[in-house]
Amino acid sequence: MKIDQDYRDTLRVLSEGSVARRFDPYLDIDWDSPEFQIDPEDPRWILPDCDPLGAHPWYKAQPEKRRIEIGMWRVANIQKVGLQFESVLVRGMMQYAMRLPNGTPEFRYCLHEMTEECNHIQMFQELVNRTGLAVPGMRSDYRATSHFWHLGAYLPIIFFIGILAGEEPIDHFQKEVIRDGENRPPALLRTMEIHIAEEARHISFAHRFLHDKVKRQGRLGRGATSLAYPIIMRWLAGAIMTPPRDLQYRFDIPASVMKEAFWDSPASRAIMRSYFGDVRMLAEELGLMNPVSTRLWRALKIDGRPSRHRGEPHRPARTTAA
Repeated sequence: MKIDQDYRDTLRVLSEGSVARRFDPYLDIDWDSPEFQIDPEDPRWILPDCDPLGAHPWYKAQPEKRRIEIGMWRVANIQKVGLQFESVLVRGMMQYAMRLPNGTPEFRYCLHEMTEECNHIQMFQELVNRTGLAVPGMRSDYRATSHFWHLGAYLPIIFFIGILAGEEPIDHFQKEVIRDGENRPPALLRTMEIHIAEEARHISFAHRFLHDKVKRQGRLGRGATSLAYPIIMRWLAGAIMTPPRDLQYRFDIPASVMKEAFWDSPASRAIMRSYFGDVRMLAEELGLMNPVSTRLWRALKIDGRPSRHRGEPHRPARTTAA
């Protein structure tokens, strides 16, 4: 398939960026320095308000020691979820890249991205290991099916929508945490800084990839994509940001609290909606917002104002019961 010059230029810039500015989890993080030691009593593990459980009144009412324990477990588990998702991404992208014809510039960029994602997997796992917590990562139902997700690479548009559905919530969450950086453990901050820096390229590629591929779809194909897009976003946001039941059982969190925090209260739904400002903007750019798909976004409770530009900070507005 012919690739237009603008897309080629984007791939060249992204590939050159991966060469000029890259990170290694064992060169760029001084894991053994005193500053980066994991302290299970450090109050900086307390969850911020951008975390749906951290924003819940039940959590805020707990003693500090309890909030630290829950917060450290929750943060470590998010790292584990992140590396599990990255492994699916790498497997799927490799399948996609190996089917590309010789001379395709997408091949080079995809290999750069997979190299960076492998580094992220190592980085996240190292942080998890140093907490000493046996966190499982994704909920059991998602873990049971995740081995098959990479098969979506045989439907590249669907697969790259899925990549964005996994990357955007974590990227949004980490940026919110970084803005509160002085109150987070240094080892956690450093992993987030590296991930955000390289994820900017990955998200840019996924956006540009979809621009190139969706415009080639016919009317029926684009209509189907407009419906699949919000469904995949909501489903994978749940996989990435909803904790497994282990968290509830380990810390005896009331079932009602878990239900409200993930995602049954106006406050938590506002947090969920905030993850998708950039992808709502992309959907509009791709012509995927139509009367039917717009109603679907609303039914899934992930509708809202699209971002005015990539990476626009979320500014909470007053919410009403949905």
